[in-house]
Amino acid sequence: MTAWMNLGQQLKMNAKKYPATVALKDKHRSYTYPETNQRVNRLAHCLLSLGLNKGDKVAVFMENSIEIVEIFLATAKTGLVIVPINFRLVAREVEYIVDNSDAKAFFVDAEFAPMIDRVKGSLSKIPAENYVAVGPSCDGYHEYEAFIADAADHEPVAEVDSRDTWILIYTSGTTGKPKGVVRSHASHIAFYLINGIDFGFHEHDVCLNVMPLCHINSTFFTFTFLYIGATVYIHPARSFQPVEILQIIEQEKITFISLIPTHYNLILNIPEEDRQYDVTSVRKLLCSSAPVRKSMKLAIIDFFSGVDLYEGYGSTEAGIVTVLKPEDQLKKLGSIGQESLGTDFVKLLDNSGQEVGVGEVGELYSKGPMLFDEYYKLPEKTASAFKNGWFSAGDMARRDKEGFFQIVDRKDNMIISGGENIYPSEVEEVVGSHECVFDCAVIGLPDEKWGEKVVAVIVPKGTDQADVTEEMIMDCCREQMAGYKRPKKIVFIKEDEMPRTPTGKILHRKLRERLS
Repeated sequence: MTAWMNLGQQLKMNAKKYPATVALKDKHRSYTYPETNQRVNRLAHCLLSLGLNKGDKVAVFMENSIEIVEIFLATAKTGLVIVPINFRLVAREVEYIVDNSDAKAFFVDAEFAPMIDRVKGSLSKIPAENYVAVGPSCDGYHEYEAFIADAADHEPVAEVDSRDTWILIYTSGTTGKPKGVVRSHASHIAFYLINGIDFGFHEHDVCLNVMPLCHINSTFFTFTFLYIGATVYIHPARSFQPVEILQIIEQEKITFISLIPTHYNLILNIPEEDRQYDVTSVRKLLCSSAPVRKSMKLAIIDFFSGVDLYEGYGSTEAGIVTVLKPEDQLKKLGSIGQESLGTDFVKLLDNSGQEVGVGEVGELYSKGPMLFDEYYKLPEKTASAFKNGWFSAGDMARRDKEGFFQIVDRKDNMIISGGENIYPSEVEEVVGSHECVFDCAVIGLPDEKWGEKVVAVIVPKGTDQADVTEEMIMDCCREQMAGYKRPKKIVFIKEDEMPRTPTGKILHRKLRERLS
């Protein structure tokens, strides 16, 4: 046994310590810690029966559910590596991630099976018998419940070190291809313990999981509560209905929720007649992924009376870097707070690697136990992301005299829409592939509902703009990328109207200024 027990190992202990506590719950089911541990043990033995060995990858293409949580837990117990894939992606995008990750088994929701069937022939590393579907039975897939039903329920025999890899999670890449972020058990254990202290969580909390478990935010905050012996209510990420969320809060006495500004906006715009729910059980709220306006902050604090509101800044690679705490919310508007517990002093560096002064803009570098290990199969990108052990996600920030940070720009022009990270180059690659497009640039513009919307600025081929229409571009995007990445608006311009550097590089910032 290692110095720190991972999530799967801790589940075994929680089954003993909290025999009557509900670990996982959804609209239809509820499992105590002993029941959850038993189901996870059965799944762990089933995974090993597929011929998988420590370090092998298990791809998962699923919505939020109790089952996907069980897969996370079973891989932790067995030393396998889970590869959670965004369920909004299309077949081409899923195929790339599964193949690049070297996955040897694949779990999918039954509703996604027809799409996966189209790319099965290209996934040569996954044996035909290593496909499992959750839900109604599908040809060519084990049915999940039948798969685990007769398996042994004792603890699997496995030597898993806290430094071993547990999660390989893919983020959008600046070159158009997603990057695999390699994260260890230790980095997640650090998050659970650090933020359990920093946020004041305890075993009597009830967490409402809404954020998709294919995102790092959910793997952090959802599993913190399972690590400390609290209760997690699992809600489908695709069906965020604000009134239903309020009903769940009242019914389940939810104490903590992590949401993005878009979610809060939907809740705050509920008609008055639908607001008659008791939300006083909520002790703490987290808002992340995008800045929160003063008016929204005041509205959140008013709606959830007496709640402690936190804002977190971080990344898939770094974990939580800074936190803006409740007492500073209104004093430091626009700030991302100060260094989280366990994070070293954040450095803001100029292009020469020198620290900048108070009020000056520099690239934000952080260091702490929540850091990832590397980008999978990308040693050059790994090396370029670090400076002497310090990591940068490419964000530019400034520090005030009291030590609070403010993000001023995203170095790589990343767009955040509805909590999803979108890199313009990935969208540009698809839009630019259309035969009628001469050149294009993709930018994010402010959007009341989503925070930012994706806008494609296009230079058509030839002199007759009528040869290409907005619908033609939309059709091109529909089959090649997830819905949240697709442009919500198309702007046609002439070649001499595209702002460029002297070397010909498009100035995205100038476009944003012009069209905002």
